[in-house]
Amino acid sequence: MSKAATGPPAAWMQDALRQGFDYLASGRLQEASEECRKVLTARPDLPEGHFLVGLIALEMKNSATAIRAFGSVTRLDPGHGAAWAQLARIFVRAGQPARADAALKEAIENEDGNPVVQDLIGLVLAQLGEQQEALAWYTQAASQAPRNVMFRVNRANCNMFLGNLEEAEEELRDVLAMQPGNPNAHWILAGLKKATGRGHVEEMQTLIATGNYEGSSLAFMSYGLGKELEDLEDWAPAFEAFATGADARRTTIDYDEQAEIGMYDALQRVYTRAWLADGPQGIEDRSPVFVVGQPRTGTTLVERIITAHSQVQSAGELRQFGNAVRRLVDYRGASRFSAELMEQAASIDARKLGETYIQTTLKLRGDSPRFVDKLPSNFLYVPLILKALPGAKIVHLRRNPMDACFSSFKQLFADAYPHSYDLREMARHHARYVKLMNVWRERFGDRIFDIGYEDVASRLEPSARALIDYLELPWEDACLEFHKQKSAVTTASAVQVREPAHTKSIGRWTRYEQQLEPLRDELEAQGIPVGDK
Repeated sequence: MSKAATGPPAAWMQDALRQGFDYLASGRLQEASEECRKVLTARPDLPEGHFLVGLIALEMKNSATAIRAFGSVTRLDPGHGAAWAQLARIFVRAGQPARADAALKEAIENEDGNPVVQDLIGLVLAQLGEQQEALAWYTQAASQAPRNVMFRVNRANCNMFLGNLEEAEEELRDVLAMQPGNPNAHWILAGLKKATGRGHVEEMQTLIATGNYEGSSLAFMSYGLGKELEDLEDWAPAFEAFATGADARRTTIDYDEQAEIGMYDALQRVYTRAWLADGPQGIEDRSPVFVVGQPRTGTTLVERIITAHSQVQSAGELRQFGNAVRRLVDYRGASRFSAELMEQAASIDARKLGETYIQTTLKLRGDSPRFVDKLPSNFLYVPLILKALPGAKIVHLRRNPMDACFSSFKQLFADAYPHSYDLREMARHHARYVKLMNVWRERFGDRIFDIGYEDVASRLEPSARALIDYLELPWEDACLEFHKQKSAVTTASAVQVREPAHTKSIGRWTRYEQQLEPLRDELEAQGIPVGDK
């Protein structure tokens, strides 16, 4: 019951809200909004009316309206766990960790056994990289509502990241028995193992041809189909499936290329050698090892080599450094990355930044003397890392640009890398990244260790020895058997890195040379030779 409410809503309001939720479930957002308007005009203090507004706003990708709506719910009813959980999810996606932390705390305190809230808490924890905790919450939700396919799919996905592949497959089979056309389940199932037959391929092809898939649903199905077709070396249909999936995904996301250009310009303008030398430095802590680069370039492979060492713990793809930056500038921008953020970050107290990062990683890094943070996009923060944590090591992965870009193109990401669903957009992004890394190398090169994916895959032992030597660690043969580790892998490489190193992915793009001509043309137009690693 809302604190501000004067009594239960009238019967017609309850009917209108039920109708609004039904409209929302069927994608009729305009009709759902009209039901909200009628109810809130008559009863502006009704929490559930504002809650429905928030859900509609999420569907319309209007996060500002969603925040206002869920905020209204929590003011009217401070114990509304679902609204707190929705706010936590929005804030963590927007890179506003201080607000996310506060909302998540309230959600946990007020979840009251609600499986919807439990699942949302699991989702937020998973996005924060805390997979074991996320699994516990997903399990609570799925145990209460075993026929809720969303809860079951989320738990299966979490189990995949944790390396519990058999549990994930069993759960997905159960889901598909209940809902044979579930696109997310088919996509995850396709990624669990290499396809050896055409049974699942034909099932997905039939579903796509006869179903009404669009947007994210079509993306899930198409990427799953493309992955298995590629496993079977059916190259042309595989690319067609990836392209269909990319087109579908591109319609569901916003990518502001001009804003990205402005951010890269700001980085190069602000973070100079003089900036690094000016003012007090950060803290002397040698524990962090940052593995950076582009996605799908071998960052997870290198992380697993390093963390096979007895003195190093895997912390996964942490958002903690960027979140520490955002906390300290109290960033409230709509985009996770922006020129505004990077300009404001230059004035952060380096010591405070280092301390905040170390403090927020404590429960994720284990008891080992060193830990790896392998969020690829931390390459943007190289100067800030060097100043805040002068004892940290930075390992930068390089890969042939065609292989790197195509590997991203054929991967369906969650809420990252929006440039990766259009070949030309991705080529221009890759060129900006290469040029920025060249600037960092020119200014701070003696503090960055470059390593090529192709070298690691084809010459594992010398590459691994050079890497361990850079980290100033004694050599251990276990680093060559990285694939035997059981720890969580919260990336698109969750299944692949449990295999030994191989060279099968080197030059994979040449199987699609004709289809990838736009990518190659754009890279070369941007001055990026496709033969470079």
